[in-house]
Amino acid sequence: MKTKANHAVAICAAMVLGVAFASGRVAHAAGVTVSIACGSEGGTSYDLCVKASNQWAQKAGNQVRFITTPASSSERLALYQQWMAAQADIDVLMTDVFYPGVLEKGLVDLRPHFKEEESAFFPAYLKIDMLDGKLLAMPWFAAVGVMYYRKDLLQKYHLEPPQTWAELEKDAESVQTEERAAGNPNFWGYMWQGKAYEGLTCNAVEWLASYGAGSIVALDGKVTVDNPRAVAALTMAKSWVGKISPRGVLSSEEPQTLQVFYAGNALFLRSWPYVWSVAQAPDSPLAGKVGIIPIPKGPGTDGAHAGTIGGWSLAVSKYGKHREAAIDLVKYLTSSEVQRMRFLEGALMPTRMALYEDPSVLAKEPAMKIFYDAILSASPRPSAQTGAKYNRVSSVLYTGLHQMLLGESGPQATVASIAAKLDELSDKGKDW
Repeated sequence: MKTKANHAVAICAAMVLGVAFASGRVAHAAGVTVSIACGSEGGTSYDLCVKASNQWAQKAGNQVRFITTPASSSERLALYQQWMAAQADIDVLMTDVFYPGVLEKGLVDLRPHFKEEESAFFPAYLKIDMLDGKLLAMPWFAAVGVMYYRKDLLQKYHLEPPQTWAELEKDAESVQTEERAAGNPNFWGYMWQGKAYEGLTCNAVEWLASYGAGSIVALDGKVTVDNPRAVAALTMAKSWVGKISPRGVLSSEEPQTLQVFYAGNALFLRSWPYVWSVAQAPDSPLAGKVGIIPIPKGPGTDGAHAGTIGGWSLAVSKYGKHREAAIDLVKYLTSSEVQRMRFLEGALMPTRMALYEDPSVLAKEPAMKIFYDAILSASPRPSAQTGAKYNRVSSVLYTGLHQMLLGESGPQATVASIAAKLDELSDKGKDW
């Protein structure tokens, strides 16, 4: 018997779903109607999803209903969870890299339908979307943390692009001093995302991995964040605030940090691949002035370039009424043809490796090898090993780190507190 609480969730989800359908668009054709939630209306990815889905509908003789969702990844996941609880009739879902573990019970295993194509995709993405041998989503477009820098300013001060965090800190402080002396008091050395949200988790994964400090939670479920290398990495990050990064970075997400960099007020910016197309646009004040490098390495032989892996996949819900057609739509949207179109028209990075050597792709963006190499060495968030509890894991992490960055605690106390909370959440790593 359904409890009152479950009944309330079902009603709430049905109401939200009704609003989503009301704001959606339909590709008209004969045949079955496949519903797809592929982002928030008005964005490039959403518009190109509509375009490609319409093409599929025309070829397949079906209909497609487009359901808009919140732009925020965490809000979108919460909506999906409501739909799953209500067993809502949604066929295809655009999923962030940490969704599969959370939504596992409601997603179709796609491996029998894509097994012959698996080798065409980046292994890192398949690993994220695969749980217990089940392929719960197909990689659609890629993202990875990279470092942008003002090429013109490094050349001006006879500096080479940094390979290590120590070199970045030194260059950031030096150029910041010089640019302020030259008349720009608002210039900063380094911008990154320090607000208490998922973006801070992404930055932290890079800090720890670049120092050889592990992945917060090991693949066997053991909490490993409390270690000397993690303390060293966080000590480094804390030292940036007020020195080479403004205190305002602690309330900043990607758009705010890009704004500072775009205005010419920062030397380095940690962000995602989409920034490259923004910076290189013909009307950009930074056109021709920006370079890309991997996330810097930490010290010693354990140091490594390690950008956090991001991006989006497409999953098929177990509760949709048109599973066969939904799988066919996912095949089309993740095909080489569509991924090539999405890159050429929207600068959305492919998840199929061969496209990074495609002549039309290279003609548009010669820097594809940098992104390719960054994806190959990317570091995942601990979503696969923590499953449905990942959101809580990330919240514990970014909340504790944000308090540390504000000066409310030290790095050693922070990792100890985070580890204790994660141990409590998982019965010391035995119950994720």
